[in-house]
Amino acid sequence: MKLFKKILIANRGEIAVRIMKSARSLGIKTVAIYAQADNDSIHVNYADEAYCIGEVDLADTYLNIEKIIDLAIKTGCDAIHPGYGFLAENSKFVEACDVQNIVFIGPNAASMELMGNKIQARKFIESIKIPQVDAVIGAAKTLLEKSKKIPFPILIKAAAGGGGKGMRIVRSEKELKNALEATSREAKSYFGDGDIFIEKYLENPRHIEFQILGDNFGNVVHLFDRECSIQRRHQKIIEEAPSPTIDPELRQRMGEAAVRIGKETNYNSAGTIEFLVDRDKNFYFLEMNTRIQVEHPVTEFTTGIDLVTEQILIAAGNKLRLKQEDLKQTGHAIECRIYAEDPANNFLPSPGKMSLYVEPRDSEIRIDTGIDKDTVIKSFYDPMISKLIVHAENREKAIQKMEKALSEYKIHGIATNISYLKKIMSFAEYKINRISTHFCDDHTAGIIKEINEMKKSIPASLPIMAFFLYSFRNTGNRNGMNTNVWDYIGYWRNGTSITFELFDRINETSEKQEIRVKTYNEKGIYKFIFGNNEFVVVFKSFDYETQKLEFYLGGESLITAYVSEKNSGRGFVEIQNSVFEIARHDILDDSLSLKDIEDSSLHGSGNSIKSPMPGVVIKIVAKVGQKVKKGEVLIVVEAMKMENSLIAPRDGIIEAINVKTGDQVDGATSLIILEEESEELISSLE
Repeated sequence: MKLFKKILIANRGEIAVRIMKSARSLGIKTVAIYAQADNDSIHVNYADEAYCIGEVDLADTYLNIEKIIDLAIKTGCDAIHPGYGFLAENSKFVEACDVQNIVFIGPNAASMELMGNKIQARKFIESIKIPQVDAVIGAAKTLLEKSKKIPFPILIKAAAGGGGKGMRIVRSEKELKNALEATSREAKSYFGDGDIFIEKYLENPRHIEFQILGDNFGNVVHLFDRECSIQRRHQKIIEEAPSPTIDPELRQRMGEAAVRIGKETNYNSAGTIEFLVDRDKNFYFLEMNTRIQVEHPVTEFTTGIDLVTEQILIAAGNKLRLKQEDLKQTGHAIECRIYAEDPANNFLPSPGKMSLYVEPRDSEIRIDTGIDKDTVIKSFYDPMISKLIVHAENREKAIQKMEKALSEYKIHGIATNISYLKKIMSFAEYKINRISTHFCDDHTAGIIKEINEMKKSIPASLPIMAFFLYSFRNTGNRNGMNTNVWDYIGYWRNGTSITFELFDRINETSEKQEIRVKTYNEKGIYKFIFGNNEFVVVFKSFDYETQKLEFYLGGESLITAYVSEKNSGRGFVEIQNSVFEIARHDILDDSLSLKDIEDSSLHGSGNSIKSPMPGVVIKIVAKVGQKVKKGEVLIVVEAMKMENSLIAPRDGIIEAINVKTGDQVDGATSLIILEEESEELISSLE
């Protein structure tokens, strides 16, 4: 068996760690690259060697071909694995590796160029007579006119796109011009290629893909199918294998089509053929991803094949070890992508500092991640935190196992989609496989409503009492020392009053409640008074590793809460998977400066337009002195690989624009200022 001696992984986070694990199992040394912003990432310490290649800018780090090749040469690497994203589907990177006699662990440049560009891929698929949806192709300037050949709704796509980026649904002609411009701009920014095309948008299709492996000797096999229909913003969030949608006969036909594409393209690595399947079980070629996929673990679970290991062995010059007749699927696997995003706010990315990170402890589940503790989720990378994967003997049991694992996954300090994913697992439509690529569009409002109702059913007294107990009993005591001052001054019975505030970030409201702590004794028994209600609470335990706190309410009901502190006197309490943000008003938040306090009076005044997170200004629509209406787009900011159109919060006149295109901005920057509201101004607008 031929093997490499050392591999450089040209990627970051969970996929870098994943590749390193397969390389280590083969006895191959690994080299990690990292941006300075990633210096605490797991992949940096997991590799045999690690080198910082820049600060933050992607062009200077993970997209810098020259730097990466140079480092591979200096460290004696005979191969480079690109993972997915970044340079994984960049044929120029493959060619640069070839020039230096470094093996690129992926497909050859010719296959990548043919199938990586969706316009060329469409022409090729047409030539080998595999079905695909209608489309119009041409220069961006001519697409506006050509689009009339296809009835609405239509889908605008980046020719070099992937991962759900560079795609927009357009349902009317008035949306078309701006959508064409935005998609082309996004494609240029993310893929370095602004070419786009238009295809017919299928309503309510299933998204089903086939994993293939090919070698350098003409051998190609498929490793069956994955159902990837649960998506938001055209990006998958739940995948499963096998697909519960297709029957054996359709599975065979689609598998044969996938293998044919692999053979016709002389494909020599791991790749994925993606199809759409309509309600009549007709399938259409969608695209080919010429790389390892994010969702590859569900295929690994159901086939028992390590896809990254096979990739490495193929690239090293070995023949494919697998025969189609020997491959089979066993059981059912589900993957959930854990994102730093807010489903209640149109899945807006949520970068920031975690205050708690606790993974499920079941040894039978798999978590692919680039972190292992509470950390900062940066705004300049994709917001995926991890991938949670389960495997069981059938789909019903896999759903149950995933629901339990999601219940045990704790992340505080930032918004995540964990509760959203958990609710999908229990959602009737999902359980009976009544799904499509529109599932999130159709059901998100109902799912969010159920999540909010569940949270509202929990009395405010419970998170308040939990946060008090956390604050009172040796908070932050990870070194075993007693930090509870009241234990030094003796037990007390005179009582004290404390005001707590619960924050509702979805509705931008807060609720203050005053409690009186009447009694505390050496047995850990407390009496809390909320208005006219008195509660007897008995402290049970607190786990410093998981931040799990337990107490008895009324001597009978056991309450379990996970509590974390964001700043002094301010933090989060999770009860029954509902997370409450909470603050004590008797403790000054040590994170606030005088400027924060002064500026807080201006927050929400309606005069200042700010970015929801750090990003780059890519388009300014408004002009100083312009009259605008509430809801009009004023400025576009790109953050976490997503365009965010910031709108006017009210009718008004633009007083000032404080930024220009290309500026880096943070969440505190006032990008645009509206003139103060007055009776004269209002009448002039009317």
